[in-house]
Amino acid sequence: MKVKELIQQLEMLSPKQYACSWDNVGLLLGRKDQEVKKVIVTLDVTEEVVRKAVEEKADFIVSHHPMIFSSLKQVNEDTVLGRKILTLIENKIACYAMHTNFDVMGGMAQLAEEKLQIENGEPLEVTVEEDGKLEGIGRVGDLKKEMTLKECALFVKEQFHVPSIALFGEEEKKIKRVAICPGSGKGMEIEALKKKADVLITGDIGHHNGIDALEEGLAILDAGHYGLEHVFMEFISNYLEEHCKELEVKVIDSKSPFHML
Repeated sequence: MKVKELIQQLEMLSPKQYACSWDNVGLLLGRKDQEVKKVIVTLDVTEEVVRKAVEEKADFIVSHHPMIFSSLKQVNEDTVLGRKILTLIENKIACYAMHTNFDVMGGMAQLAEEKLQIENGEPLEVTVEEDGKLEGIGRVGDLKKEMTLKECALFVKEQFHVPSIALFGEEEKKIKRVAICPGSGKGMEIEALKKKADVLITGDIGHHNGIDALEEGLAILDAGHYGLEHVFMEFISNYLEEHCKELEVKVIDSKSPFHML
């Protein structure tokens, strides 16, 4: 299989046009006519992931977060990003990102909805409208049964396999309508309030955002950026194994950059 053929398969799931305008998705590095035999799936293209991809003799890395996000003026060994780019080029490893296009279509939002068993779900922030159908970032809807904020936190921990969650709000607060935005949800409390959610489940919530949300009557569960998005790796790995049987697919977990003591 060639890189361009693999890209076609990935974009059948999450077309590039669904990405937010500020994002940088697609083939970030590599030749489209290169042969692919082994694919690495990861959340972030860290130096460790690059090193392991070289050891695995991989041809292609697909990540959620783009390795190259902003414009570059130099590519050399003086920066972490420069070293990663040079190593990938030297070892003929292509690099592809599925970020907000995956969040919107075919992936993250739908996974979050399924894991929390949300009923009457709709996009939290609408970014696309096609033929009367709305798609967007995150999901909002109703839990199957009402629960307390503490019970909701424990449910999220179980469903997403996260070791800890920060609770903004009273543990006994009654929760029925939930909003979930995997990844960074700073600012999404505004959308959650518009949709009458009792709680926003997300990551990267700051001190002041949390205070403001609570004063507006919105509880928040912060499971961390990695905590809700790591499901990308298993999902894409399974997708490629099903649709590209000739490829060898391996997950290299980039892991959360921090842990709680």
